[in-house]
Amino acid sequence: MTHKIIILDFGSQYTQLIARAVREANVYCEILPYGKYFELSADIKGVILSGSPCSVNDDNAPTVDVARLVQHVPVLGVCYGAQLTAKVMGGHVDKSNKREYGRAHLHLQHSDDVLLQGITEGSQVWMSHSDSIKHLPQGFEILANTESIPVAAFRKVADASTKPLYGLQFHPEVYHSTEGKHMLWNFLVKVCGCDQSFTPASFVHETVAALQQQIGPDAHVIMALSGGVDSTVAATLISKAIGKRLHGIFVDNGVLRKQEFEQVLNTYKQLDLNVTGVDAKDLFYKELAGVSDPETKRKIIGKLFIDVFQQEASKITAAKFLGQGTIYPDVIESVSVHGPSVTIKSHHNVGGLPATMKLDLVEPLRFLFKDEVRRVGLELGIPADMIQRHPFPGPGLAIRILGDITPEKVALLQAADAVYINALKEHQLYDKVWQAGTILLPVKSVGVMGDERTYEYTVALRAVTSVDGMTADWAHLPYDFLAKVSNDIINNVRGINRVVYDISSKPPATIEWE
Repeated sequence: MTHKIIILDFGSQYTQLIARAVREANVYCEILPYGKYFELSADIKGVILSGSPCSVNDDNAPTVDVARLVQHVPVLGVCYGAQLTAKVMGGHVDKSNKREYGRAHLHLQHSDDVLLQGITEGSQVWMSHSDSIKHLPQGFEILANTESIPVAAFRKVADASTKPLYGLQFHPEVYHSTEGKHMLWNFLVKVCGCDQSFTPASFVHETVAALQQQIGPDAHVIMALSGGVDSTVAATLISKAIGKRLHGIFVDNGVLRKQEFEQVLNTYKQLDLNVTGVDAKDLFYKELAGVSDPETKRKIIGKLFIDVFQQEASKITAAKFLGQGTIYPDVIESVSVHGPSVTIKSHHNVGGLPATMKLDLVEPLRFLFKDEVRRVGLELGIPADMIQRHPFPGPGLAIRILGDITPEKVALLQAADAVYINALKEHQLYDKVWQAGTILLPVKSVGVMGDERTYEYTVALRAVTSVDGMTADWAHLPYDFLAKVSNDIINNVRGINRVVYDISSKPPATIEWE
């Protein structure tokens, strides 16, 4: 039985960071909306209450029955969760004299407490709140304060009727709380007694067994593959469970990177995956001809993909399941903190496959974060260059060609992009950026090559650094590197005579241009 921590989400932007910190300690956890009822089963070893953009004193402020929880398992309140705990247990929370955001330093009053073991005096923490705990409930005591606030960490005095109850009026999960993850480790391991058995190897073993039980001995699974990390890892897990009863379909939509179709199919063959490659380039080019609007391009590619996929899938009459590479952030984003679950975003549902296919879903990665998917992929023996691949848009190069799509423009962009990506790898820069790509601009400019005057296309190089893709900064690539890439593209790709580098960040820009 895998030990589990439940994180109750009150709408904080940091809730996923709490979950990632718990997973980093090899402890399994799940995020639930605060209002969702759950049974306190034997595998649940503790509950963490997240932060929130709300005030505990707001009308209709989100709340939970902390007294019920702590009768069964240890509870840790973080920021709003700490203030909520203090208030519902009989304490007083009110507006701070000043808004408390940013760095602060802990002064320990009970350094011998198990939650603070190994924490140094003056440890830096990150504050983000405008309310403050003015008075703790009866039977509670202060563990630490800062120069600004009298109650930065607290505990309920132990008694025979309840489990340990703690509150931190700061965010231990964020990078700027330098020893925050150690406090979380203390809570998980020393307070809750979690066994830290959630590893890539254990995940593979348990997931394969669960897939075999879900799919059964005879049913077949079909799955659309993209060559990306999520779909490849999901397919490899399903294949490990049912072998050739998994039928992968990989469609060449004509806007993949240079030689990507052949390279990905070759990798799938090495992994012994049962995958059919479908060359549908001409069909896509025909439908995309003359189309410049990016949203129209996306819709055409999405619809055609469904048509091609459905045509191939109809040949597999024994299929009862549809495999998908849905990961945990997709699931979390589809669940409202203030309401019931809604459907997973359409672009994670393979473009919205028709309900007429009447297939049950198989989603082996639906409780993993992206970095965990990569670790599981390495555990499965998937080549590192595929695991570490940059994100690539579903519509592919179609949205990196500004303007209409032609086979000639695609070939031009594929050649330039290959020079750029290969150079990043050769100079050990590829793994230092989150995402990189080349954009073909609908702009021609004058150039000179030898004694000839040219009038050719311009490409823009894009590279960004990011943690999650939600925000991104332009990558500060070395000037010498950019100069060499520019020369190599212009000298080797006939039809391009100018290279520019995009130095806009997200926001206000986006990572892709379209």
